[in-house]
Amino acid sequence: MIRARMIRKRDVSNTRIDLSPLPSIAKFYSFMANRIDTTFARLREQNRKAFVAYVAGGDPDFDRSLEIMCTLSDAGADIIEVGIPFSDPMADGIVNQLAADRALKSGMNSHRIIDLIKAFRKTRDTPLVLFTYLNPIYAYGFEAFHNDAAAAGADGILLLDLPPSQAAINPEFLHGEALHHIHLIAPTTPPARRKSLAESSQGFIYALSRTGVTGAHSAPSESIETQVAEIREMTNTPICVGFGITTPEQAAQLAGYADGIIVGSAIVRKIQENSNDPNVAKKLKDFVTPLIKAIHVA
Repeated sequence: MIRARMIRKRDVSNTRIDLSPLPSIAKFYSFMANRIDTTFARLREQNRKAFVAYVAGGDPDFDRSLEIMCTLSDAGADIIEVGIPFSDPMADGIVNQLAADRALKSGMNSHRIIDLIKAFRKTRDTPLVLFTYLNPIYAYGFEAFHNDAAAAGADGILLLDLPPSQAAINPEFLHGEALHHIHLIAPTTPPARRKSLAESSQGFIYALSRTGVTGAHSAPSESIETQVAEIREMTNTPICVGFGITTPEQAAQLAGYADGIIVGSAIVRKIQENSNDPNVAKKLKDFVTPLIKAIHVA
């Protein structure tokens, strides 16, 4: 015979159930030290300046792009900027336009960039900053992209055509806390706007040495030292100078008063020249090594 068992009914009338939402992934990453911040802290302790390298993600293809990123990391690059290929790169000169075109033709898109970051993070810890226009991020989903990129291992993002003042008045652009937002400051930026950008900066400030598109200059402007000094009075965020830097001599000179030097088009041009060479990563390492040494000893 089966004997039934009486179970006392529990009074749950006064039990409170917490229905508050779980912390977002952005909140989770806010508790973690960002690699950009820890890199600049380490460099300050070592009295060294940062070498920031730019490459177009997926140029000339996924596998060789990954090899190039790993080679730059091994060569001593302190931060790597990864451009997300876009069909209308209006702020870029012909060198970076062609790189984006090669990457797109090889099958790269925003989702593949996430895959590229994941692949890089399996073996390397160098900070990664995504260099992009708004359109690909908006199409992906603004918050979703930030969360996915951070989860993959990205550390920052530079949105070329989304001014912070516009982002602030659009609720859909307010949820990008998972990544540091890098700001551009140009020689023509008005003082009030320069102050606002400097005070709200994260990670580092990208100080343009000249106006115009990328890769269109052979040398930085002579006024860049004054520009950096003026920005430094407004913020403690590290200041990195880019545009027109192609030689170790230029890099060493600028590193004398900036916190880091960004080399982009010169690297992309070297990749373009050797895009069909199986030793493209080795040749790129030979090119950047003197630049890195010049900056680290400046």
